[in-house]
Amino acid sequence: MLVGEARAAAKEWVSASAARMPGFRGAFFSGSTAALLPDSILSNESDVDVVVVVASSNGPPKLGKFRYEDALLDVSYLPWNQLAHLDKVARSYQLAPSFSSNQVIADPTGHLDRLYRAISAGFADPEAVRRRCESAITKLESGLAAIDSTAVWHEQVTAWMFPTSITTHVVLVAALRNPTVRLRYLAAREVLYEHEKDALYETLLELLGCADCDRPCVQRHLDELSEVFDQAVAVAKTPFSFSGDITPDGRPVAIDGSQQLIDNGDHREAVFWLIATYVRCQKILSADAPPSLRHPGSLRFCSAVRELLGVHDIAGLFRRRDALSKLLPVLSDAAASITNRSGS
Repeated sequence: MLVGEARAAAKEWVSASAARMPGFRGAFFSGSTAALLPDSILSNESDVDVVVVVASSNGPPKLGKFRYEDALLDVSYLPWNQLAHLDKVARSYQLAPSFSSNQVIADPTGHLDRLYRAISAGFADPEAVRRRCESAITKLESGLAAIDSTAVWHEQVTAWMFPTSITTHVVLVAALRNPTVRLRYLAAREVLYEHEKDALYETLLELLGCADCDRPCVQRHLDELSEVFDQAVAVAKTPFSFSGDITPDGRPVAIDGSQQLIDNGDHREAVFWLIATYVRCQKILSADAPPSLRHPGSLRFCSAVRELLGVHDIAGLFRRRDALSKLLPVLSDAAASITNRSGS
């Protein structure tokens, strides 16, 4: 399927479904496909991210991944108040990219178009880029500070891993690239190699823990995750924000997408999303599975974290957190250097 065809399907879904919701305030494209040309091929491992703006300050839970006219859509909801203030949106490294070009799908109030016109005009300005890099670092720091030492292991792992991985977003934001989710390490590698900062990239992988992982090890754990994923799909009942991703429709992204990375020789870059998917499966199994599935799934998860990330307890996570805190000045300097070169 072509990107343009998938985006057309997304627009039709918005018109047929989302626009009929009470409190609908608009919709826009987000994510990696926003930067692709309409005649580009959309791989089976990619989806089209759609953000539906709603009046409610809480909003409904994320709808997640589903097929619509053969296109794989990933739909989330965003409260109107998060877009109300132009300056806050412009500073947000997650929201501003969607308004750097015209990604508006529906705009009954005209506000999304105003955001696009204002933000796109100065999106590449070095000072604007610096502010977005700062917002990424702030989110990283606040996330690491919020790790709960009393939480269960899979919650601790994800509470540490996602803020740690925002290091890649700092790099991508500095280079005016989309701060992608699943492929964040692969995308950051491209930027850092382009700017001759190979050593920094290796350091980011070391902080995650997968710098020395070999392909057979990653493959083995993906094979095991594939089985656990199917078990989680079969028993899932409790609603989670990510429930739409742990489904048959979500499998091409979660499992096949990681396999493609391994097949391409990017096995280290596959580790982040492999573990992220494992955590989601653990949450489902913990809530809905019988002990006969829950316990083996937990053992497999712990093995994957130990062998792919090199940690096995909260003390290890805190040591990684402290090491990352010491690296932040170096990361900030690298981002400033990339911004200066990208803007020149």
